[in-house]
Amino acid sequence: MSDDQGGTPQSPRLRDYVAWHDAYEDPSSSLSARLRQVQAQIAAWLERTPGSVRVLSSCAGQGHDILGVLEERPYDCTRVSGALIEVNPRNAMAAREWIHKLGVDIDVVEADAGTTSAYAGLVPADLVLLSGIMGNISPADIERLVHVSRQFCSRNATVLWTRGAQEPDLGPDIRRWFAEAGFDEIACDEWIEGTGMRVGVEQLTGDPEPLRPGEPIFTFYR
Repeated sequence: MSDDQGGTPQSPRLRDYVAWHDAYEDPSSSLSARLRQVQAQIAAWLERTPGSVRVLSSCAGQGHDILGVLEERPYDCTRVSGALIEVNPRNAMAAREWIHKLGVDIDVVEADAGTTSAYAGLVPADLVLLSGIMGNISPADIERLVHVSRQFCSRNATVLWTRGAQEPDLGPDIRRWFAEAGFDEIACDEWIEGTGMRVGVEQLTGDPEPLRPGEPIFTFYR
């Protein structure tokens, strides 16, 4: 998400996450810059990953990351399946309409992605998208999410994450946490198009973990 002022873990104040998508209409916005890099990394992953693949997007919003790529790559729609988890019903509806237009086998699940129960029946996935989450949750929640993400992964799965450069700048910590959790870094793009946005790509080299439903992962505070 963007790095404008919002709540804190001690005093949450959530944004309007429908209107938040309006920034994508401005190609000069930091969110548009981040989206372009996320989509470029997804397209690169599709290029190097043959066969049928399953994608999971957590806190997916309207699905601009994966659905925007598939709109430009209709030949991939027949081999991609998966799920978007999104708690806002208006965003979920917009994603469903886009999916219907594309004719791709992706479900939209209206649920709180901050608990492992939301992922039951949706994992494991070959590509896990954690975009727009880490700038809105506490450092402790970020570290927990990194480690729990192994429960979302198939063997050798790729995880894509984003985090802006707001204080504290947790980029080095996030990269270290992924390494500790059994991932190898594929890429980490920083200061994208002159913004404070960062996009990381990690590949699981350790063993995936089975999903443990009923566990909290994170809570949005803005």
